[in-house]
Amino acid sequence: MNGIEKKRRPGSRLHLKRELTAYMFIAPNFIGYMVLTFVPILLSFLYSTFDWNLGVNKVFTGIANFRYMFLEDLDFWKVVWNTFYYTIGTVPVCLILSLLLAMLMNQKLRGKVFFRSVFFFPYVASLVAVAVVWMALFNPDKGPVNEMLMSLGVKNPPRWAGSAEWAMPTIIGLTIWKQAGYYMVVYLAALQGVPSELYEAARMDGANAFQRFLHVTWPMVTPTTFFVTMMLIIGTFKSYDIMYVTTQGGPGVATKVLAYHIYNNAFVYMKYGYASALSVFLFAVVLIVTLIQFRGEKRFTNYL
Repeated sequence: MNGIEKKRRPGSRLHLKRELTAYMFIAPNFIGYMVLTFVPILLSFLYSTFDWNLGVNKVFTGIANFRYMFLEDLDFWKVVWNTFYYTIGTVPVCLILSLLLAMLMNQKLRGKVFFRSVFFFPYVASLVAVAVVWMALFNPDKGPVNEMLMSLGVKNPPRWAGSAEWAMPTIIGLTIWKQAGYYMVVYLAALQGVPSELYEAARMDGANAFQRFLHVTWPMVTPTTFFVTMMLIIGTFKSYDIMYVTTQGGPGVATKVLAYHIYNNAFVYMKYGYASALSVFLFAVVLIVTLIQFRGEKRFTNYL
C-alpha cells in the first residue's frame, strides 16, 4: 500500500503522466478557442482604434470610430433600436411557447413522438429553406395568410416583409418558428427531471393545475429558464443571417440589426476599423445584459 501511495503522490511520474494526458484532451479545444475566439476578440478591441480598410496601412485614430458611431452614423441608433425590438419581441414569446409545448409534449398523448419531431424540424432544417417557406406563407400578394385574412373580410391585409411597419414582426415570427422546437426539447428534459412525488403531494394538498405549475413546475425549471433566456438573448443580439436571407435589412433599415450593420461595414463597405468598433459596442451590450441577468437570476432563486 505504501508503494502505491508513493507512486501516486503529487510530483510523481504517474501523477505527471495523468496530468499530461488530461491536458492533451483539453488542448485541442483550448487552442481552438484561443485562435478562433479569444484572439479575434482582442484584435477587435485593437482594430477599433484604427482606420483600416484591409489595406496594408492602418491609421491610428483613437476613439474616432466611436465618436462617429454615436454622433455621425445616421443608421446607428435606428439599428440599436431594431436590435432591442427584435430581442424583446422574440425572447418572451419563444420562451413561453417553448415551455407550453414542452408541457404539452410531456403529457401522455398518442403520437407525441411524431409531434415532437414536427416541432423540432424547423430548427434542424436549413435556414434558407425555412425562410423561403415562411416568406411564401406571408407573401403580401399571393400568400395563404393574406388569402385567409381577405376571406375573413380584411380588405387591406398587411404587406408583412414588404412594409416597414410589419417587416420586423414577420422576422420575429420566423425566428420563433425556427427556434421554439429546440428550446422545447431543452424544457422537456427539465420537466422529465421533476420528481413525480412533488406533483402527487401537491394533488393531495388540493392544488389545482395552475397551482401545481406555479409552486412545483416553475421553481423546478427556473435554472433551465435562465439558460434558455440567456441563450435567446445572446442569439438575437448576434443574429444577422435571418435578415440576410430574407429582407437584407429592408425595407429601408426596418430590419437592419446591429450584427447585420457590422457585417455590412466589414464585408460590403470594407470599413474594418469601424466594424470592429461596432463589435466592441455589441460585446459591451451583451456583457451588461448577461451580468444583469445573472444577478436577477440569483435574486430570483434566493426568493424561491
